Amino acid sequence: MSVAEDKSYPVSDDVLARFAELSRRTGTLTTLRRARIAERMGISGTDSRTLDLLDEAGEPLTAGRIAELTGLSTGAVTGVVDRLERGGFVRRVRDRQDRRKVLVESLPAERERFAPLFESAVTGLASTLEKFSPAEREIIERFHREMIEGLRNETWDTRGA
Repeated sequence: MSVAEDKSYPVSDDVLARFAELSRRTGTLTTLRRARIAERMGISGTDSRTLDLLDEAGEPLTAGRIAELTGLSTGAVTGVVDRLERGGFVRRVRDRQDRRKVLVESLPAERERFAPLFESAVTGLASTLEKFSPAEREIIERFHREMIEGLRNETWDTRGA
């Protein structure tokens, strides 16, 4: 951890409001783009977000855990998993420790056929990053990693939800 990461700097209400608005706008536009891509993949936005969730987990999840994390009912999760399985994006596997449990496993290699749908996002990101120096990129990356960690902690700890 660098010295800069150890420091805490006060944030004015104005700065907080500006960043909150920028985050809201970025989130909305990202969601809309992802919904368009999901539609072209033949799945819904919810299905796409469930795939992202499985990738974030880094391991297969039970349908019950997916329901906890997404806020969907277990019945809705069953429908999502059915659609994703039909599309070749996931498969159901038995838990090795408890054969009664069924886990949902992401199949990232199957999504490679849709990589061209994400090309404009990658090109746009590269174009934006070219406007920042390597030092500035490190700061932006640190900001994103901090935000992701906070969101991950909030999302994955559903006890307080």
